[in-house]
Amino acid sequence: MPYDKLSDLPASVRNNLPKNAQEIYMKAFNNAWNQYDDPEKRRGDKSQEEVAHSVAWSAVKEKYQKNEDGEWVKK
Repeated sequence: MPYDKLSDLPASVRNNLPKNAQEIYMKAFNNAWNQYDDPEKRRGDKSQEEVAHSVAWSAVKEKYQKNEDGEWVKK
């Protein structure tokens, strides 16, 4: 289900990503949720939610990476 605000994101996202990365995650998740609503648009047998989370993490990883301390930082 799409997220309305950052505080609705999963704890694993809220507790680990900086605010800007959370915004990227939320926007990408919501877009993917709408884009992959039809099971025929998805690869394999992944659920709509699984695909949306995968897309969201990929979007975050385009601009952020984990540093040597395991913290997410801008590239």
